[in-house]
Amino acid sequence: MSLTDVPTIEAIKLTKRFGSFVAVSELNLKLEGAKCVGFLGPNGAGKTTTLKMFTDLIRSSSGEALINGINVHTSKKAALTSVGALIETPEIYPSLTPREALMMIAEIRGIPADQRLMNIETAVAEVRMEEWIDKRVGRMSKGMKQRINIASVLISNPKILLLDEPTTGLDPRGMTEVREIIKGLKTKQRLIFMSSHLLGEVSDVCDEVAMIDHGKLLIYDTIFNVTSKFAGGQDMVEVGFQRPVDEGILSKTIGNLSGVVSTSKRDDRNITIKFTGGSATQERLLSDLVRLNIGVISYRPSSIELEDAYLKLVTATL
Repeated sequence: MSLTDVPTIEAIKLTKRFGSFVAVSELNLKLEGAKCVGFLGPNGAGKTTTLKMFTDLIRSSSGEALINGINVHTSKKAALTSVGALIETPEIYPSLTPREALMMIAEIRGIPADQRLMNIETAVAEVRMEEWIDKRVGRMSKGMKQRINIASVLISNPKILLLDEPTTGLDPRGMTEVREIIKGLKTKQRLIFMSSHLLGEVSDVCDEVAMIDHGKLLIYDTIFNVTSKFAGGQDMVEVGFQRPVDEGILSKTIGNLSGVVSTSKRDDRNITIKFTGGSATQERLLSDLVRLNIGVISYRPSSIELEDAYLKLVTATL
């Protein structure tokens, strides 16, 4: 990706008022590059309103919403050409198959006729629904329907994705499936801006986090930097293993690694490691764990830390 192709999303003093109620207040935020940014805040914080202003579904009261430097309101078609958006939860006619529904959407979006089928099949493969492409949507679970909804925003091969709480209303299995799909989307050089009120979800899926409450931006940074600011000099990571973790390995082997302060089990296959030394130790710690050959399959900043940072920031705005 060249510098000129770097996707960007920018809010400049973006504000939305509904009568005397200020839903979003002078939001200044610039996202750029291929990554996943979590837009985190409690229900009613202004997340959906912000995403709707970025798609011009609602007009801002003042300020600007820019996609790749183009004003969404004054030049909607040019700004949204490279965008795929899933705002709230759309419904697909239950009598249609995914292929039929996505063909209609591809036609509406102006995708050339000779490209539609290939784009649809590629999008359906990205959400792992190939076996269901010709089955009626009405027979599908909520999680499967949401995967088709995500496919609908992928058929134009967008470089920017706006996802509004994509796991809301799903059961644990459906939530896990959708999160894994979003992780896969990160590998395609896309900028993903995903709203959520779930701390664990943002910690699991996203690279950076923008926290909002009462329509105001509280902080925007990498998840590691956000959590570090509130961790009192110590950081935590959550590590997942393919097999149950032996107590001896936990306390003696992992516990004796350089920089490790303490270890604790979350369950048989997941542990939390508290350490000092910042990002340099975090990077080295991952290498040390892999070299031990003990079946590490996941490694991420602790959602407990993110929760602590979140609660402190939100409390400060009350």
